[in-house]
Amino acid sequence: MFGMTVSRVAQIEEACHNPPMAKETILVTVGEQGRLVIPAAIRREMHLSSGETLVAFVEDNRLVLERRSAILERLKARFAGIGVSLADEVIAERRAEAAKEDA
Repeated sequence: MFGMTVSRVAQIEEACHNPPMAKETILVTVGEQGRLVIPAAIRREMHLSSGETLVAFVEDNRLVLERRSAILERLKARFAGIGVSLADEVIAERRAEAAKEDA
């Protein structure tokens, strides 16, 4: 099929029907105005409350819904090993630029 082997097609079909790391696959339909309803089972598992705000973005051709707190924790972890305060660096740079202008 389009230059793919039968085994590769079978792998792709398997991946489509059994997404990696998915405990349970639930089909969700896009409604009017692009609205999605998050199924109750997923809301319970994620401890989502009515009215809670999630951040939506596309990653690797997937729709991802994530809490702001999860994004913040991931960013903190990413920059934790830097060892310097990025804010302090910016302030120092701005002071150096101001000193040059005053000179």
